[in-house]
Amino acid sequence: MGAEREGRGRRRRMRVGAYVGCGAVLLAGCASMPDDGDLRGVESTPRQDAQVRVYALPPREDARPSEIVQGFLEALTSDDPDYETARMYLAGKALSDWQPSATTTVLDEGPNALVEPSGTREDDGDFLYRLTGHEVAQVDAQHAYKPADDDYNETVHLTQQKDTKQWRIDRLPQGVVMGKSDFQRTYVSVNKYYYTSFARAGQLGTVADPVYVRREVDPVTQMVRALLKGPTRWLNGVARTSFPPGTALKKGVRSLTPDDQNKLVVPLNGKADRVARGKCNEMAAQLLFTLQDLMPTGVDEVELQRSDGTQLCVLDEGGASHGAGGGADYQYFIDGEGRLVRMLASGADREPDAVPGALGTGDTELRSAAVSRDEDRAAGVSKDGSEMYVGSFESDGALGDPVVHSEGRTDTDRLTTPSWDGRGDLWVADRDPKNPRLLVLQGGEGEPLEAGTPGLDGRIEAVRVAADGVRIALIVERDDNQALFIGRIERDSDSSGEPSVSIVDLRSATPQLEKVKAMSWAGDSRLVVVGRESRGVQQMRYVQVDGSMLDGPQPASLTGVEEIAASEDERLPLVAHSEDGIVRLSSGAQWQTVVSEGMAPVYPG
Repeated sequence: MGAEREGRGRRRRMRVGAYVGCGAVLLAGCASMPDDGDLRGVESTPRQDAQVRVYALPPREDARPSEIVQGFLEALTSDDPDYETARMYLAGKALSDWQPSATTTVLDEGPNALVEPSGTREDDGDFLYRLTGHEVAQVDAQHAYKPADDDYNETVHLTQQKDTKQWRIDRLPQGVVMGKSDFQRTYVSVNKYYYTSFARAGQLGTVADPVYVRREVDPVTQMVRALLKGPTRWLNGVARTSFPPGTALKKGVRSLTPDDQNKLVVPLNGKADRVARGKCNEMAAQLLFTLQDLMPTGVDEVELQRSDGTQLCVLDEGGASHGAGGGADYQYFIDGEGRLVRMLASGADREPDAVPGALGTGDTELRSAAVSRDEDRAAGVSKDGSEMYVGSFESDGALGDPVVHSEGRTDTDRLTTPSWDGRGDLWVADRDPKNPRLLVLQGGEGEPLEAGTPGLDGRIEAVRVAADGVRIALIVERDDNQALFIGRIERDSDSSGEPSVSIVDLRSATPQLEKVKAMSWAGDSRLVVVGRESRGVQQMRYVQVDGSMLDGPQPASLTGVEEIAASEDERLPLVAHSEDGIVRLSSGAQWQTVVSEGMAPVYPG
C-alpha cells in the first residue's frame, strides 16, 4: 500500500487558491449561446494543471436561459464544497430538493444541451432543455464506482422568476453529471478499509473498499464519514467494521485536519463511548489504513474521542497491521527444465535458484505454480496440465499424490495456474469442457471443494485470489473473447454442516478490453492487466477492481506478453513472461531480461 500511496501522492493536487477558466480559472459564464440548437462546451476544464482549485461563477444579471443551463453544468465540475454556486442557478423545488450527492453520472464527453422543442418555448413561456450524452460510469451515494454503457437522456426546466425576472432552473434530475475528463480532474479513488468476515481463528485480515471522493473538497473528512457509514453494498456481505452501528462524527464537527505532528483527532458521537480498548484500536487502525491510502504522507497517529471529549484510544501506525497481503521475500517462475525457481523479490540478484524441496528438483516437470503467502510451500501443475501437487520447501522427499486431477483432453482444457489466498486456501480451475470446475482446497490440503459460480457465463481461463480471501479475479472466455471479472467469495455451510463456497456478484473490471491475456493483483484494490481493445494492439494497464481506469503512471510497454506477476507491495518489480523470456520491470527503469528460458512468473499468492 505504501507504493500505492506514493503513486497517488504524485497525482494529488495541491490546495492552491487559484482560479481557472475564462482566461483565469473560473468556470461559468464563459460562453454566449443561442436559446435554441445544440449547446456544447460543457467539457469546461480539459485537465487543468494539477496545482489548482476550480471555482464557478454565479449567474450574471439578465443571463439568457442557455447561459443558465451552461453555467449550472459547469458549476457541477467546480470545487465548491456544497455546490453553493451551482445552487444559485436554481429556484423553487429544485433549490430545496436537489441532492447533488445522490449520484455522479460520468459521460464520455460533457453533456449536450438542446432546447426542446427546437426553436420554441413551452406553452407556459418557460424553457425545457434536454441533456444527452453517452454514459460510461456512475458513482452512487456510497461513493462506489460502477461502469456503464448507456445513453444519457434527462431534462432541465427553466422558468422566469416573477419578482426578479431572472431565468432559473426549477426542475432537474438528482445528482450531478459531467464529462470523463472533468470527473478525472475532480474525483480521486481512495480505499476504505474494513475487516474480512471470514477470517480464520486468530486472523484479522483487512479488505480494501475503493470509493471516489472529490479530491479538493476536504477529502479527509469525506473519507472519515464514508468509512463510518460502513462497507459499500457490493462488499457488505463479506466485510465488517469495528465501529458500533450508528457511529458518526460528533455533532457540530465539520472538518478534520491532521496537526503539525501528523496526528488526527476524531471526535465521535455517543454510539462509541463504551467500546473496549481492543475494539477501539481496531477502529483506529481502519482510520489509519484509510488515511494512509488517501494522503501522500499518510497519518502517523489517530486519537478517537468520546462524545464528551475524553480520549477513547490512541493508535500509531506501528500498532496497526494489515494481516495477510504484505511483502514477499522472493519472485518465482518455472525455468527451462520445468523446475520451480526463485529470485530475491527486491531484484537485487539476477541468478535464480531452485526452491528447496521436490518442486525444485525437476523430477516432476511443471508448467505453472503458486507459492503460499508465508512462502513455506507451493502448488505445482504438471507440464501437461493434468495434475496439481502441493510440496513443502522444508522437505527433501518426493512429491506425494496429486491433490487435483483433470480429465481434459488437451493441455488447454486442463488446470489453470493455481492461487493461494490470505487464509491459506488454495484455488485452481479445471477447464475440462465436460466438467468445468472452480476448486478450493481448504488450508491447501484435503478433498477439493467445488465452488459455486452462479451467474458465470463462460469458461474460467485464469484465477487470482486477493490476499483478503474475499475477492477473486477471473479471466472468463466466451465467444472467443476474454474478459476480466471480479467476484465476491461467500462462505457458508450446507444443510449437513459441510462447508460451501460461492462466487457471487461477478462484475467486469475491464469493460473497455475484449481480449484479456493475463492479470495479477498489484495492490489492495488494483490489478495489472494485459489485453487489447477491439482492433487494438496489446497493452498493459493498471485497473481498479471497480472497473475504473487509473489516470496515473502505467507500466512501460512490452510486446508478446504471455503472463504477468505483481505483488500487493507495489514497490516490488513487475515480472513477465514475454517473447524475450522472463523479464522484470523495477520502478523508474525499463524492462530487463532475467533469463531467456522460463515461464509462469508468480509472487506469493
